[in-house]
Amino acid sequence: MKTRTDLFAFFDAHGVKHSTLDHPPVFRVEEGLEIKAALPGGHTKNLFLKDAKGQLWLISALGETTIDLKRLHTVIGSGRLSFGPEAMMIETLGVTPGSVTAFGLINDTERRVRFVLDKALADSDPVNFHPLSNDATTAVSQADFRKFLAVLGIAPMIVDFEAMQVVD
Repeated sequence: MKTRTDLFAFFDAHGVKHSTLDHPPVFRVEEGLEIKAALPGGHTKNLFLKDAKGQLWLISALGETTIDLKRLHTVIGSGRLSFGPEAMMIETLGVTPGSVTAFGLINDTERRVRFVLDKALADSDPVNFHPLSNDATTAVSQADFRKFLAVLGIAPMIVDFEAMQVVD
């Protein structure tokens, strides 16, 4: 599994500009408000999910976005959704609960996880994610975030959670 150092080396090798702020571990969106206040851009919440068909999903949204898991499966075309098992999270994304991040997709070499991106987060610049652990926050521009995903071969499904619909 790739580490924070590996992630930053990947960024550097692919021209993804990044800046990181180290801080005490943060486990929930509500924690670390003073940290978020010091960092511009969109702050994220990330959900690792598994559907009734066994498909794994990663949802990255703005921290304040409401996500209706009871309805989301009808929007994204999945089976009913529930939180994914910790062992699968570690196996596919290389992170533990509280550290779920879109940057974990670097570890999903078999592309077992489908990525859903909140439209509001897709419209934010820069975006802030944990760099594979919850004791730091890394900011990248929206363009560099998309570059990161493109290098991995990942095209996110963009969902407008307010309208509960997929957008292009």
